[in-house]
Parts: sequence; C-alpha cells; structure tokens
Amino acid sequence: MVTGMYYHIAESWRRLYRERNDILKERIVAARYEHAILRVERPSRLDRARALGYKAKQGFIVIRVRVSKGGMRRKRARAGRRPKHIGVVKIKQAESMRRVAERRVAERYPNMDVRGSYYLFEDGRYYWFECILVDRTHPAVMNDRELVHQLNP
Repeated sequence: MVTGMYYHIAESWRRLYRERNDILKERIVAARYEHAILRVERPSRLDRARALGYKAKQGFIVIRVRVSKGGMRRKRARAGRRPKHIGVVKIKQAESMRRVAERRVAERYPNMDVRGSYYLFEDGRYYWFECILVDRTHPAVMNDRELVHQLNP
C-alpha cells in the first residue's frame, strides 16, 4: 500500500498524542502564555488543514484559539463586568467547544469565512484549536477557479 506524506504527518501527531510526548508538553506550556486568539504563520497540523481546504497562498490565514474547558455551569465572576466578557454566555450543552472556537474567530475576523477547524491539544484547563479562514474577496482567491466553485456553490 502506498502512503502519502499527509498520512505520515497524521501518524506522527497520533504518536505525539498517544505518548504524551515532551515536545507536545512544551508546546502546551508555551501556548498557555499566548493570547486566546492568535494568528499563526502556518498550520501546525498540515494534514488536517489541507483536508479542510487550506492552501499556502494569500487570502488564507490560520488562527489558534484557546477555549476554556468545562461544562455550561460556570461560576460567574464577582467583580463587575459585562456578561460577554465573563466568558459564560453562548456556551450551550449542545454546542461543542470547537464550534465555540469557530464562532469566536468569526466574530474577531468579520471579513473572513471560517473554512473549518481542528483539535490541536489540551491541558487541564483549556482546549486549543486551529481555524482556517479564507478571504473570499482577495484576488488570489477570486482567481482560483477551484476555490471560487467551492465557496460559491
């Protein structure tokens, strides 16, 4: 059986998750000190990004998102602030944390379309996802016939 490059990339990530490798632990520790929504240069998991339609061209961006773990029942903050900034609203039982991450990215980047997202890693407090966004008005995207057909069915 012939296997491609993306199969080997996926297999190496599965091995990292299975073994809880030190490389993965270092990435998690570094990610804790980053912003909750952070634009990254290139996708960490190229196999998943390509499966979602990512292309290494202008008009595509990758965003790493941190979402708190836990269910819907969150303790509300005691100090005064608006509910949106407490982090307890719009988290529903039927909505996965991946969907919460996609929604937050879509709110932050209103001119971009969320193409999809994938799980990156987690610790005891947070999940991290990477979201693929595409700017459908960018000339590099508009001139790509395959992308235009996918974006405008």
